[in-house]
Amino acid sequence: MRTYDVAGQNNDKTILTIRRVFCYVVLILLTVISLFPFLILLINSSRSHVEIQQGFSMIPGTQFLENFKNAIFGKTYNGTRLQWNVFGGMLNSFIVAGFATLLSVYFSAFTAYGIHVYDFKLKNVAFTFILVIMMVPSQVSALGFVNLVSKMGLKDSLIPLILPTIAAPATFYFMKQYMESSLPIEIVEAARIDGCNEFRTFNSIIVPILKPAFAVQAIFTFVTNWNNYFIPSLIISKDEKKTLPILIAQLRSADFTKFDMGQLYFTIMIAIVPVVIVYLCLSKFIIRGVTLGSVKG
Repeated sequence: MRTYDVAGQNNDKTILTIRRVFCYVVLILLTVISLFPFLILLINSSRSHVEIQQGFSMIPGTQFLENFKNAIFGKTYNGTRLQWNVFGGMLNSFIVAGFATLLSVYFSAFTAYGIHVYDFKLKNVAFTFILVIMMVPSQVSALGFVNLVSKMGLKDSLIPLILPTIAAPATFYFMKQYMESSLPIEIVEAARIDGCNEFRTFNSIIVPILKPAFAVQAIFTFVTNWNNYFIPSLIISKDEKKTLPILIAQLRSADFTKFDMGQLYFTIMIAIVPVVIVYLCLSKFIIRGVTLGSVKG
């Protein structure tokens, strides 16, 4: 009997070891697949336009410094340096993505707080209406939005790219689900008994509780607005107001004789750096925030 138990335990350990090895192999494979595009980007950013046209290579090129100079200061063509302002584009993208993230996350949480805490007659109607708006793609209203911006005299301005982000149905929905799983109504009622007004209750008590959800949505919102090309391309035409995605698109659609893929890849690499930094700073909240926000308590 003892021999049978030992054999059974050995079989169980073998099965667990096989499962663990299989999991590690799958995780390593997924990691390689995820990082491979970044490897291609890094290698191509060090190669010349002609080398990139010849096909993919795992060996880095020798044009890293040249591509860096062209990406930062612009491409020289026939002794003339073409107009290029990557720092201005990054600054505009930072302004849009940064303010849009702050407004979207804060006001979405504030709206979700109102729907979650208060009981009023049209509460379910308001919640359903916001969810319906979430299903409408931005392309549907793009023409009307551009006409409205033109009539208000806000073309070639960053304001139309920032203020509308206050209304973010997807962020609102995430915050609402997070509150249902991690925000007991008793906390709000206790704060009211202690004499806190609603704004102080939200800012001093609710916001710290929502910190993981804030971090998760800040990552998603920042990346979305940083990479946003469609709406800015319809509104912005002045060079000093263009965001980085518009500059990259212009570089890609330039005259073939002036088009440099090495410069393009290096510019894309520069554009990814802020996104990576934001992700690394807030990534520790992702698993905790997504788990609590997607599962009802």
